[in-house]
Amino acid sequence: MSTEKILHNSILAILKPLVKILLRNNISFPAFNEMARKAYVEVAEEEFVVDGRKQSNSRISTITGLSRKEVKRLQDLPVEVTESHVLKYNRAARVVYGWVHDNSYQQEGQQLPLKFEGETPSFSQLVKQYSGDVPPRAILDELMRIGLVEKDDQGLYHLLKRAYIPKEGLNEKIQYLGKDVSSLINTMDRNIYQTELTPFFQRKVYYDNLPDECISELQEMIAENSQTLLEQVDQAMAVHDRDVNPSVKGTGKRAIGISIYYFEDKPSQENSDDK
Repeated sequence: MSTEKILHNSILAILKPLVKILLRNNISFPAFNEMARKAYVEVAEEEFVVDGRKQSNSRISTITGLSRKEVKRLQDLPVEVTESHVLKYNRAARVVYGWVHDNSYQQEGQQLPLKFEGETPSFSQLVKQYSGDVPPRAILDELMRIGLVEKDDQGLYHLLKRAYIPKEGLNEKIQYLGKDVSSLINTMDRNIYQTELTPFFQRKVYYDNLPDECISELQEMIAENSQTLLEQVDQAMAVHDRDVNPSVKGTGKRAIGISIYYFEDKPSQENSDDK
């Protein structure tokens, strides 16, 4: 099978779950077509520049197959992008990190219950130390809303889990769809085409002939081990993060991460009992 045919099949496999989400949200093909055209123009403009030359609309037109008039129209469309959900996630996650890993907020390896303010250690002090000038009440309300923090009869706040897992509304979850899936595809683009660079870590474990009875046990094991790994990575990264540790020295500003997700798939035809 040719590379072109394999690529067509792979793109179709990517598009099917994407189209499922589009149809769930009443986004028609003409609307998707407009988004695809704009994506073609932006990628051609940003990623396929000839060294030493300014990217021209004529070259963008040649690369994408769109007319120069259409390229100009798409370039003039307004861009509405918000990263407020990412900012809120980062700030809340930093507070949880400090509560879990900073010895000032622990006793015998356990997270201390905290007063909101007053004598140290307090929740307000924790927020000021790990999340800057964000109002402590805003962070507390968020952590209580998602069931991560609980208040007892003495007015002390207890951390119930060691990781911040946001339970956002539909709009915020869809925003994560764009951010997380694009990150995976960018990693695969690097590993497939940028062979002169060190590959990014990309692995998968997959079995397609498992009985129903073992699934819940495997789900629990995967979730537990994945959470442990993510906490270890979080702790290692936070040591070098300037937002958490302003004293960290060094040049540049890089953003890195790791994503772990569980999935279930339809079994391949040759292993299916429905023949």
